[in-house]
Amino acid sequence: MDIKALKTFQMIVNYGSFMRAAEALNYAQSTVTMQIQKLESDLGVQLIERGKKIKLTEAGRMFYEQSLPIVKDMEQLQENMENLQRGTAGDIRIGVTEPTASYRLPEILKRFLNHYPHIRVSVEFGNTPTLSERILQGDVDIALCSAPDLGTELYFEPLFKENFVVLMPEHHPLAQKECIGPADLQGHRLLITSSICPYRRKLEMVMKEYGITTLDTMEIGSMTALKSYVECELGIALVPQILVHPVPAGTAVRQLSGSLIDMTFGLLCKANEAPLKLASSRLYSVLKQELGQLS
Repeated sequence: MDIKALKTFQMIVNYGSFMRAAEALNYAQSTVTMQIQKLESDLGVQLIERGKKIKLTEAGRMFYEQSLPIVKDMEQLQENMENLQRGTAGDIRIGVTEPTASYRLPEILKRFLNHYPHIRVSVEFGNTPTLSERILQGDVDIALCSAPDLGTELYFEPLFKENFVVLMPEHHPLAQKECIGPADLQGHRLLITSSICPYRRKLEMVMKEYGITTLDTMEIGSMTALKSYVECELGIALVPQILVHPVPAGTAVRQLSGSLIDMTFGLLCKANEAPLKLASSRLYSVLKQELGQLS
């Protein structure tokens, strides 16, 4: 059945006239008549009793009632397809590392989804190696993370640098110093993230450059959880500056000398899919604009 014929039939019923339906649809009356004749021929039943005043047959009444949701669904489907082609509808799977996942992305997504209510976004948390693999496998469309390892089939666009500070209990011995250097960390328990975390790998590389090979460490699996462990006086931690606004109660924040473990943060996708298409490209552009301002 032709969706146009269904709409024409419904218009005839609504207006009670072939002629008025033709005017409303901007069709010739002969076109309307031919559509209904073909519809009745396809169905093998008469839908409308012709006369001075049209009247539905029993089959016509049943067909009208059951065709209403069909036309409505088809119109919605057509609108959805048009929105998809315009990039104003669709599904986006985004992967994000901390602290952006908890501290930056929610407000950006709120504004984005208010502007594009027909786009659905799912957010996956993970570290850069995990998200890189998820993109390569096709399970994630784009990611917000640090730079991946070289030699991958990925495209990375840097946006800003994540600045780090030292968070410590307020009565910690290092709280007497205004600025903390690598050598100052020796002799104090340092709370660190997992071994595959890029932040930790950068820290270990810097420590090695300064000839520091042994540290008293305690591994904490979550970047955002570090400040809670510092509050409980379990050690000191190098954390993104965004995590300590406001400064947690009972703690002190000190600057790091130089750019000890500043990390470049940006957008990641498959190299052969850059630039992205449709809905994903819209979110990509919004993230690039808003997070790029942090640089």
